[in-house]
Amino acid sequence: MLTYVSSPALPKHVHRLAVGALFFLQGLCFASWASRIPTIQQKMGFSDATLGAVLFALPVGLMISLPLSGWLVTKKGSRTVAIGGALLYSTMLASLGLAQNVFQLVACLLVFGFAGNMMNIAVNTQAVGVESLYRKSIMASFHGLWSLAGFTGAAVGTLMIGNGIEPFHHFLLIMILIVAGATAASRFALPQDSNRNPDQPIFAKPDKSLINLGIIAFCSMICEGAMFDWSGVYFKKVVLADQAWIGAGYTAFMSTMAGGRFVADWLTTRIGVKRVLLLSGTLTASGLALAVLFPTMLTAIVGFLLVGAGVSSVVPLVYSAAGRSEVLSPGVALAAVSTIGFLGFLIGPPMIGLVAGATSLRISFSIIAVMGLCIAVVASRSKL
Repeated sequence: MLTYVSSPALPKHVHRLAVGALFFLQGLCFASWASRIPTIQQKMGFSDATLGAVLFALPVGLMISLPLSGWLVTKKGSRTVAIGGALLYSTMLASLGLAQNVFQLVACLLVFGFAGNMMNIAVNTQAVGVESLYRKSIMASFHGLWSLAGFTGAAVGTLMIGNGIEPFHHFLLIMILIVAGATAASRFALPQDSNRNPDQPIFAKPDKSLINLGIIAFCSMICEGAMFDWSGVYFKKVVLADQAWIGAGYTAFMSTMAGGRFVADWLTTRIGVKRVLLLSGTLTASGLALAVLFPTMLTAIVGFLLVGAGVSSVVPLVYSAAGRSEVLSPGVALAAVSTIGFLGFLIGPPMIGLVAGATSLRISFSIIAVMGLCIAVVASRSKL
């Protein structure tokens, strides 16, 4: 079990609040950007195809940062990287509002994605450390705060759009909040990762246990990516929902995904990580199967509720297990698992489109249901 050095003057719940605040600020930053994408598309006159190409810069920046982020956390410590990442992430958010052409926007998105993942690896390393202080599962609650920030950011974005506020002024306000919040949290975050090895190489080979965790994350993030990008299309073209109800599936999925993260720790403490992952995979597969076999409004909504509940705890539990690796330092282990998992997030949405184009959307969602089963199968064969 990894042990982290805590400041003697600070009780563990203070560290938990500080790290929770960083998760919330990270989610708020990303959601603020996402809420204004349509505004920026209209402002710059992008077609859907051009916008898709431009948005690809963000995951490219993220992928570039994956190995470097783990190395930085190992070299400099997760607190330093988390705070530095928060400052850079929020600054780049404001710069996105200043971009005047496609080249500036792509450049800003590359750095925005880079900074976002640098902060992500660092705050998850902090979360692993706080979890070790509690000696029980609390990782999912941190990710629940990220999801809650997503709802908050979307609501603020809607308010800004409704009042005609320019993206730059919106983003500048969020930047100020994040800088102030991160500065305050820096005093109370874990000061040192005791398992840190400064000589850890930037590229390190994960062992079998980390690869299994990566595969579980890969399967889950394929499901997440598909639900984020295709739930509305599924309700429109397969469920044949009225215009007002097209977003019902996405709302159902997000509500149980966020809510599930606040109960996942309680459940994990009682039945264990492996059983929770088995349940998660089963719920994901069952929910998608229900939506595919019975594509009516009620059954599809219930199915998407089950999918949200299923995927809610997978990534937090996988990150928690990776951070306790006995082979690699926490930051490098998290980066290794994130690299494998995030490939699923990239592959999922285009795979849905390709399969749907060759066959049908229902068949492509059936394939995603198989990913849920894979979560359960791999988890059953892993040491957790």
